[in-house]
Formats: sequence, structure tokens, C-alpha cells
Amino acid sequence: MMRQIDQERAGSRSADYFGPRGRSFTGLAVVLAALSLAAPACAQAAGSPQMPAAGAAAQPVADDLKAGSVPVPPPPAQPPLPPIDPIIPDSEFNSAVPALDTTDDAELNKPLESIEAFEARLAGEQAGAKPTQGQEAPLGDPALADHDPTEEIGDAPVRDAELNAPLPPIDQFQVTPVKIAGDDADDDDVEVAYTTKLEGLDKADKDTGADLAGEFKGLSALHKGKGKAANIAMVSARLTEDSQLMETVLASQGWYSPLIKTRIDRSEAPDGQPLSAVIAVNPGKRYVLSDIVVQAAPTVPVDLIRSNLALKVGEPIVADRVQGAEARVAVALPENGYAFAKVGDRDILLDQDTGDGVYTLPVEVGPRGRFGGFITDGRQAFGTDHIAVLARFKRGELYDSRKVDDLRKALVATNLFNTVTVQPSRTGQDAGEGTEFVDLSVHQMAGKPRTIAGSLGYAAGEGLSAQATWTHRNLFPPEGALILTGLAGTRQQNVGATFRRSNAGKRDRTFELTAEAYHNDYDAYSAYTGRIAARISRDSTPIWQKRWTYAYGVEALITGETDYNSDTQTRDRKLFYVAGLNGQVGLDHTDSLLDPTKGFRLTTLIQPEATVKGGFNPYVRARIDGSAYYSVTDGIVLAGRLRFGTIQGAGLFEIAPSRRLYAGGGGSVRGFAYQKLGEQAGDGDPLGGRSLNEGSAEVRYRFGNYGVVAFVDAGQAYRETTPQFSDLRYGVGIGGRFYTNFGPVRLDVATPLARRPGESRINVYVSIGQAF
Repeated sequence: MMRQIDQERAGSRSADYFGPRGRSFTGLAVVLAALSLAAPACAQAAGSPQMPAAGAAAQPVADDLKAGSVPVPPPPAQPPLPPIDPIIPDSEFNSAVPALDTTDDAELNKPLESIEAFEARLAGEQAGAKPTQGQEAPLGDPALADHDPTEEIGDAPVRDAELNAPLPPIDQFQVTPVKIAGDDADDDDVEVAYTTKLEGLDKADKDTGADLAGEFKGLSALHKGKGKAANIAMVSARLTEDSQLMETVLASQGWYSPLIKTRIDRSEAPDGQPLSAVIAVNPGKRYVLSDIVVQAAPTVPVDLIRSNLALKVGEPIVADRVQGAEARVAVALPENGYAFAKVGDRDILLDQDTGDGVYTLPVEVGPRGRFGGFITDGRQAFGTDHIAVLARFKRGELYDSRKVDDLRKALVATNLFNTVTVQPSRTGQDAGEGTEFVDLSVHQMAGKPRTIAGSLGYAAGEGLSAQATWTHRNLFPPEGALILTGLAGTRQQNVGATFRRSNAGKRDRTFELTAEAYHNDYDAYSAYTGRIAARISRDSTPIWQKRWTYAYGVEALITGETDYNSDTQTRDRKLFYVAGLNGQVGLDHTDSLLDPTKGFRLTTLIQPEATVKGGFNPYVRARIDGSAYYSVTDGIVLAGRLRFGTIQGAGLFEIAPSRRLYAGGGGSVRGFAYQKLGEQAGDGDPLGGRSLNEGSAEVRYRFGNYGVVAFVDAGQAYRETTPQFSDLRYGVGIGGRFYTNFGPVRLDVATPLARRPGESRINVYVSIGQAF
């Protein structure tokens, strides 16, 4: 809490302060009696909210933080008062009162009437009795509305038949509204225009890095009213509210004893409008820290708390800095072994005369801990053994809350939970060196493991495609998924099944086993293919974007494909048996997996393969991709991409057409159809090549959830094994982006430059994610 020194020698007074947990900071004040009596009268005479006089208690700085009570010392003992003689002595008064004599009134000697007799007589007098002229009315008769003891006239007879008529049913009762005649203009609201003026805040605003005037304006009731109010009373109410707001704004920067006066000024408006709502500010003295005291048990290292409490003696008492320093301590302790540390309620003792504040922070450190084991409960997706696989720490390591957060994120990334929490739990078990083991309690609430998903896409040369996926993410616990896919398109069809084990024996390691069959019908070739493959990888995900990634595996396929026969100038179907290895390494320094705005990426793919048919024909396919991103402004990003590929060790026609290199299409050179670049056969369709080069440049402009992209692409495929950088083809275009929580949806429209016969003027590409 914050309070002021109550000492007679200093004559200090109380001040209030707001804290992050809603506690008030109060103290004691010694107030001169003359000033305390004069201040309210002065404030009322000025027609403005009462302001604290010099030496008076400061007003609260926030509605939700109440100031503490101010005890008033008892008055000093007074000397005994002198005796005062009565005006009329008791003896004289008693002698003047006449004595009662029963002979004066015969009723005094009569016996009292019983209650029963009195009630019976009273009931008889009142039952149906109506006074006539000159007759005294019964007690309590409602006819005596004029309170006369006797009636001057008798009750009037009932001569109006409507008085005795039965009342109409309630649903038929009609009420005619009463309309008071008057000027129709009286119904219109009377609107008052006003301007808002701040006086005396400039110096305080210059003394701090915060924009006090801007902060006040953003929360001000007067500014929110936009210079209009229903009446002057509303303007006055807003002034009162804003004066309290100004106290809060000043206190947040260390001014705890401001004098704030408000007034409504008409002098600058000849016709009375607009009014001037004036807030005059005298910030007073800015309080500074004169001492910093930390009340805590010893820590390891010894300055752990003080080195993280970013406050210095002599600096102003700024609320944001105080709260931020305490938050830093609350974070640093669990990161250095103190899993159960708690930062207590601060106390700041203010001295009004000197402007000093003594800051005291109590901290409950708790035991220093080391990681122990795991405890889990709830609806479980897997047990503690797999939780230990996901953890990036071992038993006996010093407790670090950052590693606990990392484990929590890894659990979320499995996509197997509706909710999952991880909390430290004390064991009391000695871990040596003055520490104890801390278990982690994992509460699981497993979600539904099955997912059905679908997607649509279109690209020139590839046609329209629709894909559906069914996934059971935990069919073979832990994290053993079965994925069934089906794709139907105008040029490709596919069915497949994949078994995937995530975090397979090691964090971030994935094992996949895939079997699929597909049919591709492109201009370059038509293929019926069966494929099986196994792969181990470390890949990035939307939650875990990794700096280094890798993948390696094996695959084997049988494919019947059409290939160009130069002798017959036809495309004959051939059967190829292909087996190979593959390895990939990636480096990612970008800020986003699906929509990067800065950084770069590099990826290298190497695939040793062999075609087995009437012999063994080995070759190596290799490719390197690089891309870079630069943010010009918050909404404009420059992006560029390069790709180079080669096949070494085999002739062009010894390689299955589907394993050759092609350029052109939505993920290659936009403006051209899929696989259309490169050497063309006699029938006008591409042959494919053994090398390629590609490049792209984009300017991306985003506004809200939408974006526009202008781009130019270039590339070519060659029969030679190394890129020739000749006969490069260019495509230019523009695209639109719609940004979603899973990535951008893109629509690109491009056209080829120096278009040749047979090439489409316009090519369209639709997919999810940026082009690169």
C-alpha cells in the first residue's frame, strides 16, 4: 500500500495511489481546523467541485480504489464551565400550577369504562351513522374531510346514476390521455455547445515521456461528448468526472497532490455559446523514490530479486514502471528455480514536505526446486511416459518456468486436447543443495480425435481439383494417426493412406508410412502410379516454426507413363520401376510459416534414384530453393525467390517423365500453364528437362484482412544437366489475398510476356498460402 508519514514535526498529509491489484494507498493527515471548515464554503461559493485546500487530504485517484479513513484526534480537555442560575426556580414554578379537585369535574370520580364496553359503544356510534347539519360526527368518520368538529350541511344524496353503475370489464376500459396545451417547440431538446480547455498541464507533460494530455483526451467524458450536451448540468457532471480522471492521470506519473479546479466560462462567447469547460491543473510536487526495501528470504543468486527490480532511488514514482518492475520479479523467480514464489502487496510511504517515497516490497520466495516427475489426471490422451518425451528437461534440472511453458505448448500442438494445463506441485522431497523436487501436474481433457477436412483449387494446366481428408489423430496411442485422403480433379485423381507417429520416441520427430495410387493426365505425360514410402522428419508447424528442419526416407514406385517416341512421333506408354532415397535440409529465419514478412529461407533436396528395367540406371535429382522477405512498411512487403534444379547421371529418356524437371504453373512461373516451359516435342507438348532455373519478385500490400500483390516471374527448363540461363520466359500479373487464421487464400491472374503461339493470354491460379 502507499501511505504518508504521520508525524507532527513534518505536518504531512495523506495521499492515495492506485496499484495493480486494486488496493488503496492511504496515510494519516494533520489538518488545521480553520482550513477544513473554510474549504467547503469556498468551493460552494465558486460553483465548482470542492478542491482540497493546502494540507487537506488528497482525493482518490480511481473509482475502484477507495481511500483509507483518516482518524481524527480527540479534542483537548476543557476547564469546567461556571454554574448558571435558572430563570424560574422550581419552587416558584410548582406553586403556580393549580391543584386538581374532583369536585370540579364529576367525571373524574366515575369508574373507568371497560375496553369491551368502550369498543361496543364506539362501534354503535360509527355503524352507518351520518351526521346531519349541526350534529357532531362519529369519531374517525371519513365524511369529515374538512376536519370540522360538526357538519355545516348534511351529506348530499346520490343523484347521479353513473355512480351506482357497475364498472366496465378491464379489457374494455379506455383511458384518454391528457394533453396539456403548449408550444410544440417545448418538446425539443435544448442542446448546449461547449469547448474543452486544459490549463496548467504543459509543464507536467514536458517532465514525463508519457503524453498526459493525450491520455486524458482518450478517456475524457468531455471529449467523448464531442462538444455537445443536453444542458449545462450535463456539462458540469462531465467536468466533475474529468477532474477525477485528471487526478488519476497525474498520479500514474507521480503527482499525488494536485490541485484541480473546474469552471464553466461564458466570457469568450458573446451569445453564450459555445461554453468553455475549463479544467485548471496545478500538479504540485512530483514524488520520487528515496529508498527501496525488499523484504524476502535469501535467494540464489543473492541479488536475484534486486537485479530484476528495475527501480532506482531518485526516479519519479511512475505507476507503469512500478508495476512492470514487480512483474519482472514475478517472472524471474520461477525462471530461476523458485516455482512457488509470490510477490506481495507493495507499500509506499510518502512524505509531503520532501516529496520522498519509501518503497517496500514483500516477496514470499518459497523453496528452490528441481524438476521431479509428472502427475496426470482427467480425460487422458496419453500417459506420463509420453509427456516425458515432450519435455525438454530431465529430472534433477533446476526448475525453469520457461521450460514448463514450452511443455504446455507442445501438448497443445498435438491437437489432441480441448484443454490442457501444467502446474508445479510440491513434493517435499530433498533434491540436494538446499533444493527440493517439484512435480508437474498435467490435467488433460482430450478432445475428439477425428477430423474431416476438404479443399478446392484451380490452376492453369492442372485444372480444378477437390481433396478430402479423414484423420484419426490418436488411433494408435500415443499420437499414432491414420490419415485417409482422396483427390478428384480434371487432371489428377488420388487415393492414399498414411500412418503417422508424431513425437516418435523424441520431441519433434515424425515417422510416416504412406501407400497411395494416383493418376495424372498432363500435357507432358499421362501416368498411372502406385507408390509406397517411409519418411522420418523434423518439420515446422503453425505453432512450432523451427529454425532447422530435415527429412530423410525411402520410396519405391511402379508407374506406367506416356513418353514421346521420336521415331513414330507418338506418345507411347512405358512401364518404369523406380526406387530411391531422399534427404532434405531446411533453414528458416522468417517470422511466419504461411505468411512471412521478413527474413529468409533456404532448402536443399537430394534424391538418389534408380530406374530398374532391363538394367540399373542410377541418377541423382537435386534442387535448392531460397526466398527472402523485407518489410518496407507495416503494410508493404517485398518478396523474392530463386530455384535451381539438376539431374545428374542419366539420359533424358532413361528417366521416367514424372521424375524429370519442369517449369511453369502457379508454384513455378506464373503466366504459363503447368509444366509448359522447356523443350517441346514434335506434338507441341513439353518433354521435360534435366535442369531448371526460376525466379520471382513480388510487392505485397495488405490492408486489414485483404491484400493485393503485383509480381513478375521468370524461368526455363533445359535438356542439359546444368541450367543454361538462356531463353528465359517471363510472366507478370496481379493477385488478391484474403487473410484467414490458417493462412492467406490467394487468387493470381498472370499473362506471359512475348507470348508465343499456343500460349494462353490469361492464366489463373487459386490456392491456400502465398506463392512462396
